[in-house]
Amino acid sequence: MLASPSQSTEAVVPMHARGTFEVQITPLPADEYGDAVSTGRMGITKQLSGDITGTGKGQMITGMGTVKGSAAYSAIERITGTVGGRTGSFILQHTGIMHDGAQELTITIVPTSGSGDLIGIAGTFAIFMDGTQHRYDMTYTLPPAH
Repeated sequence: MLASPSQSTEAVVPMHARGTFEVQITPLPADEYGDAVSTGRMGITKQLSGDITGTGKGQMITGMGTVKGSAAYSAIERITGTVGGRTGSFILQHTGIMHDGAQELTITIVPTSGSGDLIGIAGTFAIFMDGTQHRYDMTYTLPPAH
């Protein structure tokens, strides 16, 4: 059976983009939903190097627990730049939980958020600390370039 033009017979193989980033987190004014003590809002600005070259801009909201070492954050961030030689942007959704110092972080590429040459990008983004250096490892798929 032949594939129709809209169906690809090529397998989508997950790829990795790895590198480092510099991040600046700036407190934003409290709004009517926050008290700036147990809840807060932050601006995020990133400069990515390595397999992704570009910038990240977003906002984070935080909530602190009553026990030290317990907190949560959610963030939406747009990455604009080049991934694997393809230029465009995509959105990351962050969910972070810390309970008694144990951390869980899930960062997902928002479905259908890709633009430019990154239309169709899907996957996950992981952040690691190496001393004071931030590192990332993005596992992603992209449809074949046309």
